[in-house]
Amino acid sequence: MRTLVDIVRQSLATLWAHKLRSFLTMFGIAWGVGSLLLLVGLGEGFRSGQEKQLANLGQDIMFIFPGRIPAVAGSLQAGQTYHFTYDDYLAIRDEAHTLRVVSPVINREDIRAVSDYGSTNGQVFGVAPVYNEIRNIPIGTGRWLNDEDNTQHRRVAVVGWELLKNVYPGRPAVGATLLLNQVRFDVIGVLAKVGQDGNNGTNARIFVPLETMRDLFPLKGDNVENAVSFINYRPLDKAQHLRSKAEVHQIIARRHRFDPKLEDAFEDWDTIENSQRVDKIFNAMDYFLGVVGFVTLGLGAIGIINIMLVSVTERTREIGLRKALGATHRNILTQFFVEGMFLTMFSGGIGLVLAGGFMTLLGQLPSPEGFDTPRIVPMSAVSAILSLAIAGITAGLYPARKAAHMVPVEALRQE
Repeated sequence: MRTLVDIVRQSLATLWAHKLRSFLTMFGIAWGVGSLLLLVGLGEGFRSGQEKQLANLGQDIMFIFPGRIPAVAGSLQAGQTYHFTYDDYLAIRDEAHTLRVVSPVINREDIRAVSDYGSTNGQVFGVAPVYNEIRNIPIGTGRWLNDEDNTQHRRVAVVGWELLKNVYPGRPAVGATLLLNQVRFDVIGVLAKVGQDGNNGTNARIFVPLETMRDLFPLKGDNVENAVSFINYRPLDKAQHLRSKAEVHQIIARRHRFDPKLEDAFEDWDTIENSQRVDKIFNAMDYFLGVVGFVTLGLGAIGIINIMLVSVTERTREIGLRKALGATHRNILTQFFVEGMFLTMFSGGIGLVLAGGFMTLLGQLPSPEGFDTPRIVPMSAVSAILSLAIAGITAGLYPARKAAHMVPVEALRQE
């Protein structure tokens, strides 16, 4: 134990005696580790930001909009636009076996919302109470729509966060009344802000029960009797989302009497598929940033190896002198191992702290939508420090071992 302590003390004294050389070695290690961690951390920040942005919509959401039935010989409906109906929704709800939950949406943007304090043109959504199990609907105050509100056709509304500025500026909205095209509604809930900057469309919407919307504000236009704007749903199994999509297509196509394989007949927005596509993009980005980081790490390793090789070669006479004074082969290798280990671990720690500090500083700055604060990836930190440690220790031990096997007289003759 005493011998090991003496070796450590002597190793540190040697490093201090060659301050410039030690500094350059440590700088190379810290730079390599810090660069790799920062690059990988930025990639993870982008990934995390995109995941949060998708989560603002909800979990595993699938949208389906009506399209145009393509021209088909013998078909009277060919080339016509069509609308989903309330009965389509009921058929999907009752017949589909791969869906967790489904809700139609009746969307009107021409409804005037008036309160005692202000007015605005709001986007009014008529939805089923289960809509909040599909989309991200965070309630700030009050409550969300329930089954009784829907079945009893109650005139109640949940107001988006953004609309409060115009219709209830600085005042409580829950319990107040709101006129929608001169029809009185009671406000039962207010949504919390959705999204980092509040620019999510949900913030500017008013939600009312589906049955109430069908009674008071049905869709306008030709051939829109009993129509709904679009349908939202969630699959039972995220991995089987394509099967769920095909099942919904088949039900609607059967009811409207066209081929479910007609691509133009539907417009789908599959957030699961989008999420998988984003994951592939960011996996490629992580790979690219990782390669760039490891190239930087490799350059740092080359610098360390060069410095260590020169350092050990210059100390061949010292090794010969120590052997002449009784130092064993093991003592010499242990000293260089300790020096290499101290340099790499200490310098790697400095690189880790600097990268973490820089990421923390970035976290204090306002980040754009879709970008999250970079974070240290533990596996990258361990890999970076260990790879540089192996490079530095190996570069020191190889020439040290060679010199330690020399006869002391020969080692003393080295220039």
